[in-house]
This record gives sequence, C-alpha cells and structure tokens, in this order.
Amino acid sequence: MKPATYAVDPRPTGPPWRSWEEIGEDAAARQGVYAPVHSVSFGARDRIVIAPGDSRSLTLIPEKCEGYCRGVDGRAGPNLACEGCGRAVATRMDDCGQWQAVWLEPDAVVRRPSGPPAGRSPDWDDLARPEHRVPPVEPDGSWSRRWEAAVGVALAHLVAATEGHPVTLPAGPVAELLGHAVGRYLPAGPGGRSVGLAGPTIPTPRPRRDVLLVPRHPVTGVPWRPPGDEGAVVPLDSGVWAYLAHPGETSPMPATGVLPEGVLRDDYPLPPHPWCPLTPHHGAFEYTLAGLPAVRTPRLRTYRDTPQGKTS
Repeated sequence: MKPATYAVDPRPTGPPWRSWEEIGEDAAARQGVYAPVHSVSFGARDRIVIAPGDSRSLTLIPEKCEGYCRGVDGRAGPNLACEGCGRAVATRMDDCGQWQAVWLEPDAVVRRPSGPPAGRSPDWDDLARPEHRVPPVEPDGSWSRRWEAAVGVALAHLVAATEGHPVTLPAGPVAELLGHAVGRYLPAGPGGRSVGLAGPTIPTPRPRRDVLLVPRHPVTGVPWRPPGDEGAVVPLDSGVWAYLAHPGETSPMPATGVLPEGVLRDDYPLPPHPWCPLTPHHGAFEYTLAGLPAVRTPRLRTYRDTPQGKTS
C-alpha cells in the first residue's frame, strides 16, 4: 500500500483456517470460495490493510510472531497490540514472498480524523493524468510487482468472462504487454472472443468487443461501464489500465531546435527491458478465480479441479 492509503477486503481473511475436505463445497461457498483450495479462511471480513509505516502506537506480541524465514506471516492471528490497552488489534506481515502490510481487525479499530483534511479524492478524469499511470517496469529493469498482481487478478476475470475460450487481443500495448500472460491461462485456436480496451477517457470500440478491459475506480474499486452497457467487462487496476490507454511518450526529452516538429531525439539510453515476458502473479490469479462463482461452470472444470489451471 502507498503511504496514507488503505483498502478493505470484503472476503474473510486470516485464521482460523479450515480444510476444504472438512467443510465441503457449500460451506466454502458461503465464505466466498467456489473452487477447491487447501484451506478456507473463517477470519473476519472487511479487514483493513495499510502500509506498515502508517501504523502508530502498536507493539508486537512476541508469542505470535511466527514466520518461515526472517519475518512474520500472521499465521497465529493478530500479532500487534495497542500500546495503551494491550488489545490485539492488527497483524503485521513481512515474511519473504509476502507484501509488507499491516491488517487491522475491523471490530478492534475506529476511524478517526488525524490531521488536516485529506485532499481531493481521485476520480475517473484523473486516469488521463500522466502521474496516474503505473509503468510496467521497475527502475532496476524488473517487471512491476503491481503489474504482476493486477494482471493476475484481471486474467482470472477474463477466464471467467470467456469461460476459458481463446481470445483476440487488440494490437498495441495490450497485446504487447499482456499477450504472453494471456497465453499461459487461455488456449489458442479458433472461436476466440474479441477483447477491447474501454474506459472513461477513451472511446469505446465500435462494434463492441465481446469483452472490455475497463478500469476500476481509483477509490471505490467499482469497475467502469459504458452507459447502458450490460456486456462482459474485465476490471483492471486503474494505474495499469491508464498506462495501457495512455502510454505517453517513451522519450525523456522531445526534440527541439532545428529538428522538425514531432521528431524525437535518439541519443538517450534505451528504456530497461526485463529479461523475460511479463508473468502474472499466480497466487493473485488463483485467489481471485476461486472467489468467482463462474468457476463452477462445466466449461471451467479444468481451472476448478487443477489449481494451476492451464499452466499445470
């Protein structure tokens, strides 16, 4: 999480955990899990995640600080207590392979103002601003972790929306950046569903594609839809979507002086290129797909019965 931001997970998260075999399909569905998984969470719903640096007046509970490597993974439940009253109120997670985060228990915290009023919340129009775009490559030349997670989530929705059929991606950034990832989870062949990019700052393709890649609202997370449209949409992280819709100029300096208008300099270093194609975060894919009722349809049996889906 970025500093001064938070998110809420509506699904149960954290301990206690119960095995799929123990509770069965119907009980798992009541917890929002529709495909077999190793264990199902019966923890609290609506837990709030914040950046670790935004937590205040909390102290670790030593006996609940278990982890696999050199961090804590929250397996024993809340491991942070209020310094004032001693009540367990949050879980710090920072073990290897995990996003560093603090998860607040919804029944143990109260929202209170802590300073000056917050600035204006971003809205749909902000998606066209350059600062809202999330580049796919990190400064060190590796793929963006946010992109890996966002693409994993979007691919789960794409598999559900197309019922596992092949797809045809639009030429340009979508095909260039997502083509390899889509090929890992969806088959190739005839009968493909058409995919288009749509959103509040670009025209909706005409004729309408079978599936539209649309942004989530930067605050509420609600997917955008064309007015009056009820067709299939696949929601995408707003910063990732903004980069696909408005990639902008890749040159760090436009041409000036005697060069013709629109000609760009070519004496700057090339942008970093990762050594391998973009690979979605498989955990994000599995978690999202297991939470979609569509995974129960006969067409998606491969994804339901085999945790790795097409990649097994």
